[in-house]
Amino acid sequence: MEDENNSSIPETHGHDQHSPSPDPPHDPVEENPESKPSFDESGILRAMEVVERDSLAIAESYASLFSSLRFALSEATSSSVDHMHCFSDATGRLQESALDAASRGNRFINSCLRLNQEMRGIETLAMHLKVLRQNVDALDSAVNKLVRLPNPALSQHNGASKG
Repeated sequence: MEDENNSSIPETHGHDQHSPSPDPPHDPVEENPESKPSFDESGILRAMEVVERDSLAIAESYASLFSSLRFALSEATSSSVDHMHCFSDATGRLQESALDAASRGNRFINSCLRLNQEMRGIETLAMHLKVLRQNVDALDSAVNKLVRLPNPALSQHNGASKG
């Protein structure tokens, strides 16, 4: 069976090691290239080996590419998770600061309202103090007038001692 296969395949390397005789029987169909294509079994095997090697190289290349992509995606995902944690922490701290500022602002507003309430009572007190101040000034003026007036008893007494 092996002899039949080898005899139908033309030799491309000068001689075929599997053929029983150096010259295969003459086939008139092989002389007409249009009627039957000629195949070189070793050439086909070599081409298949090349295709197989190239396919393996391409598969390894794709495996390496997908591994790199997986690693890059893992890094990006990890980085995104880290950024989300950082963002969450910053948001929490901002919220705490905003609540603290709002609380302090409310205390300040309440203090201002209490001060305003107390100032209303001081306005009436200020009016009373103003009236009292006017009365004290009037009394002071009256006392000064009395002290500056010459005392008739003193005037007579001073005049009798001089005369």
